[in-house]
Amino acid sequence: MRPTARSTPVAFTTDDYAARMKRAVEDAVRAGLSGLIVTPGPDLAWLTGYQPHLTERLTMLVLSPDQEPTMLVPLLERRDAEESGSASLISIVDWMDGDSPYEAARALLRHDGQFGISDSAWAMHIIGLQQILPGIGYRAITECLPMLRATKDPRELERLEAAGEAVDAAYNDVIGIRFAGRKETEVASELAGLLRLHGHEQVDFTVVGSGPNGANPHHGAGERLIEPGDTVVLDFGGLVFGYGSDTTRTVSVGESQALTRKVHAIVMQAQQAAVEAVRPGVTCEDIDRVAREVITDAGYGERFIHRTGHGIGMTTHEPPYIVKGESQPLVPGMCFSVEPGIYLPGEFGVRIEDIVTVTESGVKRLNNTSRALQIVE
Repeated sequence: MRPTARSTPVAFTTDDYAARMKRAVEDAVRAGLSGLIVTPGPDLAWLTGYQPHLTERLTMLVLSPDQEPTMLVPLLERRDAEESGSASLISIVDWMDGDSPYEAARALLRHDGQFGISDSAWAMHIIGLQQILPGIGYRAITECLPMLRATKDPRELERLEAAGEAVDAAYNDVIGIRFAGRKETEVASELAGLLRLHGHEQVDFTVVGSGPNGANPHHGAGERLIEPGDTVVLDFGGLVFGYGSDTTRTVSVGESQALTRKVHAIVMQAQQAAVEAVRPGVTCEDIDRVAREVITDAGYGERFIHRTGHGIGMTTHEPPYIVKGESQPLVPGMCFSVEPGIYLPGEFGVRIEDIVTVTESGVKRLNNTSRALQIVE
């Protein structure tokens, strides 16, 4: 098992961050907002390149059409903020331990109107801002600007492609290890090591759902001993160059059961049909419907118990969501999973997942390992 060799992608530039902040302000205005309050998390990292410690101390970027980007930071973290990739674009204001950060925030915000605020904002900070500025209303950024980070630029796509290659390499290695007679946790630990070997700086999840545990889509990994004849769902991923990987394959330990082969064929057909339906202008719910119709027509509609997919980028789950009721049309640069599944309680589950990106003419898979039912030892 050799590590996957890949070059470091081109770094994001000041121009990249400037364009993102400009677009965020324009989107906020179109949404009827006075501006955005962005706290530590993926939105702040995407907009500025700054990823501070996640602590109780208030850090917030304020973006609005009537002032330059301004970030409030704890004094002890000012130097870190000044060294971020977009520091030259941002006016930095600090506050000192012992003083009220909300008083410092008062001067940065209009005293009325509505602001979009990060989903990751701490409740204590929202309450503190409300007390100091009772005329302001707040809306979650995911609610008012759900597609803020959904369309990836070429440098983001480069990172997602590297993540796809790395997670594929881990799968190609893990199917060569022994499953039978080992605990799910042991296989999950080995899988995590393979993800790191192939370039993941962070491993977020390693689902190993054997036999009846595979009927729970988010089982994780437990103490169950994997047995010959088991169907095993493997769902795993993490971060490569700060961007996410996520793939699912279903394997059989030794000779597969007839029912497993039948269900796997249905899921593979549903996944293929949904991927082939991806193209600009088609809506998210259209993709969900295509996958669901295949499974429903085969008699397993009630056993497909989750959405068909989710967006991916700096986080594993983000808009767009491939689900009924999401009328957002697909546009080039969107990246999301296509992962239909069938789950038979007390027996087994089957899921097949690839990350795809919307292209100008259709779709490109970022995962390219075999989707066939793999036999493992």
